[in-house]
Amino acid sequence: MNVLLSVKPEYAEKILEGKKKYEFRRIIFKRNDIQKVYIYSSSPISKIIASFEIEQILKDSPEKIWKLCQKYGYISKKDFFAYFKNSDSAYAIKIGNVDSFQEPIDPYDIIEDFKPPQSFYYFPFDFHQNQWGAVDTELVKPSLSTESMPGISFMGHL
Repeated sequence: MNVLLSVKPEYAEKILEGKKKYEFRRIIFKRNDIQKVYIYSSSPISKIIASFEIEQILKDSPEKIWKLCQKYGYISKKDFFAYFKNSDSAYAIKIGNVDSFQEPIDPYDIIEDFKPPQSFYYFPFDFHQNQWGAVDTELVKPSLSTESMPGISFMGHL
């Protein structure tokens, strides 16, 4: 299973540049079989621009996560603590190998009634781009379950 993660464009760009090594979250996936994270660069980009492997997920207080990850988090201290205001715990996803797409993928073209994730949702697709930038899509699992994606249905041509 994969995850579609909503990331602000300024942070998504830093991930692609290899500068941002941690992505911070207040909540994290419950599943432990996540193979890949797809980056949905939120508005105004509104496209799936890359994927990455998870090296590690850290969980601790926001204060401890800040001390451990601030150098490679590419977020200001003010913005970090504003994001985690009223949170007892923080997650830092350590970003592994990043695969930047030649052509960003428009999710509205492949997911019927697509709604951008507030944070993330489970995403049972794997994207491959050939040498010309064309996108091939395949299901990771033969049977598609949308029970973890309320309101999401995938277009029949996939």
